[in-house]
Amino acid sequence: MKTRQEQMEEEALAYHKKNLEVWDKFEEFAFDRIQKGFKSFSASAIIQRIRWDYTDIGGRGEVLFKIPNAHAAFYARWFMKKYPEHEGFFRTCVQKSAFRPAKAS
Repeated sequence: MKTRQEQMEEEALAYHKKNLEVWDKFEEFAFDRIQKGFKSFSASAIIQRIRWDYTDIGGRGEVLFKIPNAHAAFYARWFMKKYPEHEGFFRTCVQKSAFRPAKAS
């Protein structure tokens, strides 16, 4: 039986595949914090910065990336998996969704 966490990660991965530039910016902003000497940082803050920096300010003020808040935890884990030398840079906890069944489609 699939867990809610697995379902949420599948949703995050589907979003990621459609919006690869979000990952590029996530990496860029994470490495910016690392280079500035931060020992840890918030994945949610990076997601918020992407939202803020990629609003069409000169146009109608439309948000270019509607990133679900729940995706931040997955981006953090993906980053630390890709760059194991930065394991622990994002604080993570056990996801409660790992113990819940997936929602019906």
